[in-house]
Amino acid sequence: MPGEISPTGKPSDPGSLPELRASHADRDRTVDVLRIAAGDGMLTADELDERLEAALSARTLSELAVLTVDLPAVSFAADGTAAEVAEVKDVVRIEQVFSGTVERTGRWVLPRRLELAVTWCDVTLDLTEAVITQDTFRIDVAMAGKSLTLITKPGIEVDVDGLTLVHCKLRHRRMWTPPEAPTMLRVELVGQKAHGKVVVRPRRRTFMQWLLRRPASLSPGA
Repeated sequence: MPGEISPTGKPSDPGSLPELRASHADRDRTVDVLRIAAGDGMLTADELDERLEAALSARTLSELAVLTVDLPAVSFAADGTAAEVAEVKDVVRIEQVFSGTVERTGRWVLPRRLELAVTWCDVTLDLTEAVITQDTFRIDVAMAGKSLTLITKPGIEVDVDGLTLVHCKLRHRRMWTPPEAPTMLRVELVGQKAHGKVVVRPRRRTFMQWLLRRPASLSPGA
């Protein structure tokens, strides 16, 4: 009817349809697609940050759609998590020089091989929620300065024997796992890291987890 008022209080255009509102689940799915694309090297860190900000503030489905229109489709399981990616890359190469940090976090898809050609940029690879599609993940390192950090979880083993360190410190914090626990992923670090440091560690505890930690005197067998 002419003069009809939209829910926003503004007159609606004749023949126009209202925009469908986006839910929290819609925003979460878009965030997963963006993180997976960044893990495959299709988005830079700056592009990822920009699109994530837009996704989290989007109000309609059309605002979300424009953020992934140039990216491969991702299907989702019934629980809303990414179930299948259109393509797993054989090789992803990251080249960055004096331009901030490189981060891969969340549900990013591990390629079969990752090439790091990075100079004076911090690199963080969080494997705790990564989508693992093979039993071996090779990282070719050609990196100078700053830190290379790998965040692991039980079931992930990191082999640093193939990595040459030049004026570089290595901190490898191994996690205790039961002898019968299977290895889900073997990470092979090869190449050269000059100056700075290499850190392999589990995810840090949250403040609440730290508060609830069990004193050593109360541990089993004490």
